[in-house]
Amino acid sequence: MMAVHHNDEEVAVEITGAVLERCGAPAPYAESRPVALGPLELDGPGPGELLVRVEVAGICHSDLSVVDGSRVRPVPMLLGHEAAGIVEAGGPGTGVPVGRRVVMTFLPRCGRCEECGTHGRLPCAVGSAANAAGTLVGGAVRLSRRGEPVAHHLGVSAFATHAVVSESSVVPVDDDVPPDIAALLGCAVLTGGGAVVNAGRPNAGETVAVVGLGGVGMAALLVARALGHEVVGVDTVPAKLELARSLGAEARTPDGAADLRAPVVVEAAGSARAFETAFALTAPGGTTVTVGLPHPDARAQVSPLRLTAEARTVVGSYLGSAVPGDDVPRYADLWRAGRLPLDRLVSDRIGLDGLPAALDRLASGEALRQLIVF
Repeated sequence: MMAVHHNDEEVAVEITGAVLERCGAPAPYAESRPVALGPLELDGPGPGELLVRVEVAGICHSDLSVVDGSRVRPVPMLLGHEAAGIVEAGGPGTGVPVGRRVVMTFLPRCGRCEECGTHGRLPCAVGSAANAAGTLVGGAVRLSRRGEPVAHHLGVSAFATHAVVSESSVVPVDDDVPPDIAALLGCAVLTGGGAVVNAGRPNAGETVAVVGLGGVGMAALLVARALGHEVVGVDTVPAKLELARSLGAEARTPDGAADLRAPVVVEAAGSARAFETAFALTAPGGTTVTVGLPHPDARAQVSPLRLTAEARTVVGSYLGSAVPGDDVPRYADLWRAGRLPLDRLVSDRIGLDGLPAALDRLASGEALRQLIVF
């Protein structure tokens, strides 16, 4: 239940959410309990901001990397960045109507900085700075608990019943796109699909290999298949390899893929070892696309000679090098046409109280996309 009370200048709502109290707690998280579920206060939306009732939020490795300390963020922080919901109110200057379903994305775009001028190749500098600081674009913090501020996660903070986000963090979708599908469009599909479409750019008929078949990697596989490419999925988990086969891809373990050479190889595991594997599997003249987020101290070894002698390209791709307003509708259309079976990415649906155990399942490698349903 959402309780509404009035401050001097704005309406605030009482919400329930999952707050990360400290980074780097040991697994299993169901025992160490770095995440606390409870009530918070959410200020009403300011200029350019929206109040969104969260319908579904996906649990992504980028959430886990904050919990385990691989990517240190300010705490306490309300987690969650892949979600869909219904707009309930808009601040001054917003244009998304109340009642509209929106996809929430984890990198707001100011549309004015030099980086935004690269059409997705570089992350927005303004949005990136806000994300690192735990604020919304413009520096606002709309979350608090017992009078103390709580940081926003990647401009979204979707592990809660409601969120206030910048309008530049959402993409409206039509009502025929259900909330569980819409949520996946905001991170897994934008990142994995964009690694193929925007960064790898395979030619017609070329094979795409994907190293790491988690939620993002499997989304890359699905998008590549939807666009007519032969796909080889590489992972160590038998269940993920079997799912890849059922989706029309060839599936191999890293050792079993040693003889493979593909024109475009996407690394989506977020480890130095996976990057090395992806590089080794890339054909002469080919492109290795890395979208995983390993620990900042991780280092990989590659041969500079192979880069030169084989005319290779290595591309880093953040958020799939996407412009969400352009790319989300494209993937929604592929889903609508029956070519992008995103429901196959969902390994479990849980309530908010199931988050600690879900983080453990994600850390173990057994989960694809677990969805929190509100």
